[in-house]
Amino acid sequence: MKMIVITTPQFFKGEAAAVTSLFRNGLEILHLRKPESSAEEIDSFLRQLPVEYMSRIVTHEQFQLTSVFGLKGIHLNGRNPQMPAGYTGHVSCSCHSLEEVLKHKSDCNYVFLSPIYDSISKEGYSSAYSSDTLKKAQQAGIIDSKVMALGGISLERLQEITSLGFGGAALLGDIWQQTEEDFLPHFLHLKQFFCPPRLSPFNF
Repeated sequence: MKMIVITTPQFFKGEAAAVTSLFRNGLEILHLRKPESSAEEIDSFLRQLPVEYMSRIVTHEQFQLTSVFGLKGIHLNGRNPQMPAGYTGHVSCSCHSLEEVLKHKSDCNYVFLSPIYDSISKEGYSSAYSSDTLKKAQQAGIIDSKVMALGGISLERLQEITSLGFGGAALLGDIWQQTEEDFLPHFLHLKQFFCPPRLSPFNF
């Protein structure tokens, strides 16, 4: 199961330090989503992060910065639906229907399907799929390891996400709504679900 964290839409004080702490504690993929930010603002933010974590960042905006900073890749959505000419790197995209998953999955490293549950960060952004619909999509091979669940994802939902055949989950509200004191402990608790400790071969 992939664990993906998406940034808040707006920058906030201390964000670079918070993101750095996630990387240092095992976050493998961060989606940098700042829809109203300029190239200069995103450039400035990236320069606040340790260079060794650039290859873990997927950007939703300002795709030209991917090569400048050596980012992991790009994410396509309604605002930025086209890959740059000649781009051959990592790509993911947002899907809001099972039909879109079928259309785009083969061209992407993975896709987001949302909203699976009522959104934590977007008021009024309600679940678009019943459990029965998702189970049938799994049985039909639409939901598989290349589909990441997004929307209302929290620790309590992860077992169901796994049983439905998703390849991982993208978290936003559940991560960033935590208090400063709970932020890292909560992330580490979530991480244990995605990356449970491996048993030693000598433990019987």
